[in-house]
Amino acid sequence: MNTDAKDADDTSDTNDQNTPSEKNKSALSIADLRTDYSHASLSKSDTLGDPMAQFKKWLDEAIIAQVPEPNSMSLATVNAEGRPSSRIVLIKNLDAQGITWFTNYTSRKGEDLAGNPFAALLFHWVELERQVRLEGRVERVSEAESDAYFSSRPLRSQIGAIASDQSRPIANRELLEAHYLAAEKQFGDQPKRPKSWGGYKLIPDTVEFWQGRRSRLHDRIVYRLDINGVWQRERLQP
Repeated sequence: MNTDAKDADDTSDTNDQNTPSEKNKSALSIADLRTDYSHASLSKSDTLGDPMAQFKKWLDEAIIAQVPEPNSMSLATVNAEGRPSSRIVLIKNLDAQGITWFTNYTSRKGEDLAGNPFAALLFHWVELERQVRLEGRVERVSEAESDAYFSSRPLRSQIGAIASDQSRPIANRELLEAHYLAAEKQFGDQPKRPKSWGGYKLIPDTVEFWQGRRSRLHDRIVYRLDINGVWQRERLQP
């Protein structure tokens, strides 16, 4: 009798029997993941009259709390066919009018915004059990502002912005690095901002502040800009 063959068959049978249960266990563990939030609360009286001032307050608190990458946000755009897409980008400026980030104008998000100049931003500071959603119109910032920010970036990031034709296919990593070396050789330590690269600003007409609470009874305070240009606040059910 070939015991080696039998042992191999027995092992195979055992693995086959365990596989479904392991898959079920994995699926159940994802579905069962949950947190009962209890860090803080939020009422209308807690919020400032202007949503951008309130946003700056929360962003400052996220920075002080040393939340990892508190300036990261999800940017959602929609193309001319109504197909949405989202990605993580970094806020680089904040003022009373809105939120600014920088990217390649010919990237997918740039093409989306050229055809449909509206977007949504989402900040999620999980350690503080907070989210902020902003929706509104998007405009390009001035060339002077784009030039100023580009020149403030690390040199390697400047060269990278020149070398990469963002969102376009490329054969391999080696070719991308070759493009970088060629740009580095051509532009040296004083590269100029490409005309295809610059800033966008989202000017919100809706801003929602979300604070996690126990039993999924989360606090939601939303600001909406009325037809007279005045911000109105109200509480939403979770």
